[in-house]
Amino acid sequence: MPTSTPEKQSLIKRAYLALLDRAAVTRMHPLIQLRWIAVMGQVATILFAHVVLEINLPLKPMAVVLAILVAFNLFSMLRWRNRDEVSNESLFFSLLVDVFTLTAQLHYSGGVANPFVFLYLLQVVLAAALLSPWASRSIAGITGVCFVVQILWASPVEIPQQYSVAGLLICFLLNAALIVVFTNRINRILREHDEHLSGLRQRAAEEEHIIRMGLLASGAAHELGTPLATISVLLGDWRRTTQFKQDDALMEDAAEMQIQIDRCKAIVSGILMSAGEVRAESPQQTTLIGFFDTLVASWCATRPVVEFDYRNTIDHDPLIVSDEGLKQMISNVLDNALEASPDWVSLEAMVSNNDLIIRVLDRGPGFAPAMLKHFGRPYNSSKGKPGGGLGLFLSLNVARALGGNIFPQNRYPQGAVVTMVLPLEALELNEEAAHD
Repeated sequence: MPTSTPEKQSLIKRAYLALLDRAAVTRMHPLIQLRWIAVMGQVATILFAHVVLEINLPLKPMAVVLAILVAFNLFSMLRWRNRDEVSNESLFFSLLVDVFTLTAQLHYSGGVANPFVFLYLLQVVLAAALLSPWASRSIAGITGVCFVVQILWASPVEIPQQYSVAGLLICFLLNAALIVVFTNRINRILREHDEHLSGLRQRAAEEEHIIRMGLLASGAAHELGTPLATISVLLGDWRRTTQFKQDDALMEDAAEMQIQIDRCKAIVSGILMSAGEVRAESPQQTTLIGFFDTLVASWCATRPVVEFDYRNTIDHDPLIVSDEGLKQMISNVLDNALEASPDWVSLEAMVSNNDLIIRVLDRGPGFAPAMLKHFGRPYNSSKGKPGGGLGLFLSLNVARALGGNIFPQNRYPQGAVVTMVLPLEALELNEEAAHD
């Protein structure tokens, strides 16, 4: 059954929400990396201030704060390494830990007199980039409270005045560098997800287009069934007449017409079967090699092909379901190759890494750059015919529905090759179904 428009909109919404969850995960990873930078920076600054500047810092409580930050970051790495979703609350909590540990370290190293107090601004920028509006506003308010706490809560350490200007410069450069690097990375991640979401919308629009085409094709198949049956009966009557029997040329023409009528009937039956209006009592089983041999024999018998090079190097021959959509996908690609190269077409079938690989080659003029760029889009054709480009469009969507894809490219010095890659497990018939 084709998916209705409301169902598609629901699918897009769920895909979009899942995409946002994955985006949150990718934003958690840079935050973890930034926290490691903060740990190394704190260690270096504490050692420099204590050893070089000879500022008497309370090393024990500062070391405890550092240990807490390291432990939390190790926990975050393990928790989010293989997770698919992370909530806004988890990001909010992570930034809270950063703010509170920064507050503790500033208290033990001069309080509000410490020039690195302006690292609070970095936390506010990170919150604005990572969190929802309520969470980012909360972080901004909490950092403001922590700043006031630094003023009211006297630090046990006094920072010499001569180090303040140099510290302010270092703090400014550090803030600027981290903000630029981090925001650029976040923007790149968001652009990638926007592009992916745009692709999802395009896929949904294409599938909607296919549904409309399927309804039209199903209606057309119903309408064509009766005239095809009438023509077949009349042609059979003609072939039994004396005039036809005595004329070998007419008999050959009549035989060819019957072949083409049978092909049209098979196409109509295939359309109706794909639409779910005709169903066999049991799935049509075949083997992978047998499927290709039958397909090639049928295609060659109904097309004016001059030279056809068929190479089947499949070693394992599993049972599969003979799928009408798969047949049509390969036939569409072969038809396009034959139209571009009437004298020679090649089909190669192989299995590699549990993937079925089908290559169709021709000696035609190849794909134009615009065709390669927009390959598989409806009505993207170089033939200049109304409705052109639908064959490759439908083939690409059949491949995607089976979990595969189609890759076109030009051959040197002439011709084109279209490679269809499908997961073998999508075609194989499981043992239970095979014995039913």
